[in-house]
Amino acid sequence: MTTATAPSPTSTAPTPHQVWKRAQGLLIALLILVIAGVTFAAVRSGTNYGHLDPRSADAKGSRAAAELLKARGISVTVATTLDEATTAAGPDTTLLVTGPNLLTPAQQRRLHEATTASTGRTVLIAPGPATASRLSPGVRTEPHRPVSPLPPSCAFPAARSAGTADMGGVRYTAPDSTATACYPSDDTPSLLILKGRADGDTVLLGSPDFLHNERLDQQGNASLALQLLGSRPHLVWYLPSLADPSATSDDGSPDNNDNGNDTNGGGNGGESDFLDLIPSGWLWGTLQLTLAAVLAAIWRGRRLGPLVVERLPVSIRASESAEGRAGLYRKANARDRAAESLRAAARTRIARLAGVTTREAHTSDVLLPAVSARTTTTGDDLSTLLFGPAPTDDAALVLLAEHLDALEREVRTS
Repeated sequence: MTTATAPSPTSTAPTPHQVWKRAQGLLIALLILVIAGVTFAAVRSGTNYGHLDPRSADAKGSRAAAELLKARGISVTVATTLDEATTAAGPDTTLLVTGPNLLTPAQQRRLHEATTASTGRTVLIAPGPATASRLSPGVRTEPHRPVSPLPPSCAFPAARSAGTADMGGVRYTAPDSTATACYPSDDTPSLLILKGRADGDTVLLGSPDFLHNERLDQQGNASLALQLLGSRPHLVWYLPSLADPSATSDDGSPDNNDNGNDTNGGGNGGESDFLDLIPSGWLWGTLQLTLAAVLAAIWRGRRLGPLVVERLPVSIRASESAEGRAGLYRKANARDRAAESLRAAARTRIARLAGVTTREAHTSDVLLPAVSARTTTTGDDLSTLLFGPAPTDDAALVLLAEHLDALEREVRTS
């Protein structure tokens, strides 16, 4: 037995209400994400000072090192502008520059002039190639290597006393034979000490990891930090900022030609762009969300494709199929769907009898005139019968089916 299938009405574009229902889930998810991000930032804004900040007790902060230095009688001063850092530089001062790559070329040249004249100690954290050439002329950088426990392998007293420490990162070489090279990684040092005028010197560190709170109690990290930063009675902890007024060039516009690694020294040793300032977790999260969105789009696209006609495993009588569908409609009180199914099937059959194409069978302007010419039913009654509203009760639905059947017989015999 063949199954009786009622053709569906012609498809129409989704209504604004349908579009809103489909999009509201995504909008709600985005709203939750924004609220969570704002809340997270607000909660952390009062306690998170950032990497290498001597006020921060976070894992990547350096409060532990600063407190140990203060306990040994070293004064620790935080500087956030270049003016503060250069003014405080002196022969009895150690200047720690946590993010030299964030300084513009003009700032770097000014800092170099001030530190050279101060005859104090300058400690640079992971300067990149261009930064190193300006702050310590002649020094060359080598590619970044992972941070790991390394032996000092040099005669520098502070390194020999500290022993093995968590070093690595950017590596440096200098043509000056008086330079002291320590903690080599792949035979290239990650700590370089350059002698300056009088007792002044410049220390280049390939990685700041040994200064982090989470690593200070490991290996000889604490000893190395105290000896490098506590060799003078005063320590200026310089945290460069893009908001520093001196970061603007002579014409008043920011000079972004030499942005470098972030303060954690985790870059590749070169000058970095905007993406390098974004935490890697956010980049991976964005990549995963993008991949999920693409897969969801492919999945939805396949769902909205054309229906595939499959052979049924068993033969179903057309009357059983109609009764089953009618039972579902009745259980759901879906008189509107049942009425539309009856009308759509009747319009298709009557259109063939009236000489109307199947495509135009559901267009009232074409179907109604053709049927009116073959029946005695008036135009308004015919329009209500074939395209009218849904019945209000079951009795009206049964009456609709009888009238459609009578109309079809009338057209067939006309």
